Amino acid sequence: MIRDWSIARRLFLAHSVFIVALAASVGTALFIDARDRGYAETESRMLSVATAIAENPLVLEASGTPDPSALLQPYALSVTQKAGLDFITIMAPDRTRWTHPTESEIGRPYIGTIAPALAGTPFTEVTTGTLGPSVRAVVPVVDAQGAVRAHVAAGVKTSNLSIALTARLPAVLGLALALLVAGAIVTSLIGRYLRRVTLGWGPEQLAQLFVYYDSVLHSVREGLVLVDLKGDLVLYNDQAAELLGIPSRPANPRGGAAAPTLGELELPAGLGDLLRSGRPVQDEIHLTSTRVLVVSQQPALAPPVSGRGKSTPMGWVATIRDHTDLESLGSELQSMQTLSDALRAQTHEHANRLHTIVSLMELGRTGDALEFATRDLELGQMLTDEVVASVDEPVLSALLMGKFAQASELGVVLAVEATGSLSDTGLQARDLVTIVGNLIDNALDAAMDAAAPREVHLSVHNGAASVVVEVADSGHGVDPETLDDVLRRGFSTKEPGEFGRGLGLALVQQTVNRLGGTLTIGFRRGAVFTVTLPCRAPSAEVAAVRPTGARDPHDA
Repeated sequence: MIRDWSIARRLFLAHSVFIVALAASVGTALFIDARDRGYAETESRMLSVATAIAENPLVLEASGTPDPSALLQPYALSVTQKAGLDFITIMAPDRTRWTHPTESEIGRPYIGTIAPALAGTPFTEVTTGTLGPSVRAVVPVVDAQGAVRAHVAAGVKTSNLSIALTARLPAVLGLALALLVAGAIVTSLIGRYLRRVTLGWGPEQLAQLFVYYDSVLHSVREGLVLVDLKGDLVLYNDQAAELLGIPSRPANPRGGAAAPTLGELELPAGLGDLLRSGRPVQDEIHLTSTRVLVVSQQPALAPPVSGRGKSTPMGWVATIRDHTDLESLGSELQSMQTLSDALRAQTHEHANRLHTIVSLMELGRTGDALEFATRDLELGQMLTDEVVASVDEPVLSALLMGKFAQASELGVVLAVEATGSLSDTGLQARDLVTIVGNLIDNALDAAMDAAAPREVHLSVHNGAASVVVEVADSGHGVDPETLDDVLRRGFSTKEPGEFGRGLGLALVQQTVNRLGGTLTIGFRRGAVFTVTLPCRAPSAEVAAVRPTGARDPHDA
């Protein structure tokens, strides 16, 4: 049953027991202190009264008479009544009482200690006499020569002293009650606070949740990031650490290093601002130097305690997915689609030409049909030979053949210039397709938006240490105000479309960064994109982007 109790209830019970025990302990201590102080004050008072009586000349004078009781008994009774004492006993050095509240006790021996008084020293004690337990003081009566002539004992019964102490009991109980009330209030406030911050759960449940959540964090394949209300990173999983480039979180973070703050992370400006703002988003694209990240973010709300009230915001949770490979495959798929469209267009055109040849032959014009077919074959073969001769990379040659057909359909003249061989550069065909394909698509779109003549020029030069790819178009160029956005984010001047719109140049930039190259943007007639790739550069250093100014980008 106790395992089902919340932390707040357990603390309330423990704190209540503690407060009760504290109040009882403090009350007992106060009562004992009051009792001890009452005994000490009574002993001091009895000593003062006995000393005053012993110094009275009447007592010394009566001690030398044949019947001291005749003079001292009335005097002792009067002082006893006025001083509020229970008894004053004046006795001879041999303990014989001369005075006593009970007259039948006069002449009998005193019950108690007198040895210190015989030696001339006053003292106090708690002892039991004829009247019961009492607090008393015994003082010797000495003459001018210092001889002890009598003793004076003054005292009060302990029962009367207890009654006096009992009168102080309400104050002690009041203090203990005040402690209980104050403790109950504090315990209630602490309990309400704990119920709010622990959602009414017990420690075993919280420990179990922590184990489950920590296991989930380490097992999911998406990046998970938890940011608090101050905008600081408080929790993240292994995938998020890999995507954001931060140290992995230990499996048991207790006693480990604190999570880095967002300010300490080298995040792109847009992604850092999003994580700090807590703005709810769904599948928003953010680009790092090497990755395409899709980010979704929602607030983290604590449910109301006991199902009542409003949910309390605790921060926000961001999920991060890596779409770099997906976008690269999409780019390759787009290239394949370009080739497919080119083949379909060529098939359609070939059908038209075949119909033309058949018709000429049916009309008996065999020579014209042969001349038409030969000329068409020579033009196609000339284009193929030119591309193959210029670019010795078969995959890139196939891509360019498709781009020629695509450019022809769009009414754009595509010119290719290549020097050197690409086979010994060490560059992967996939990377070349990503760079050249996206740059040409970007250039074709830019040329389509401009006035005739519409042209795109591709040049590929392989030097001794690097490969330079340059794509120029006859478009409007790159707007200097959007130059940084072109290379940093998924920027596009085209109408919003399907998911992934505006990532062509970003993929080019990431590929260039991974290969340790550079990407520059210039202006001639239109935009000029120049990529320089080292022939042997397996490192993934971040490329230095040196925009030289231009106008308006049209990325794929």
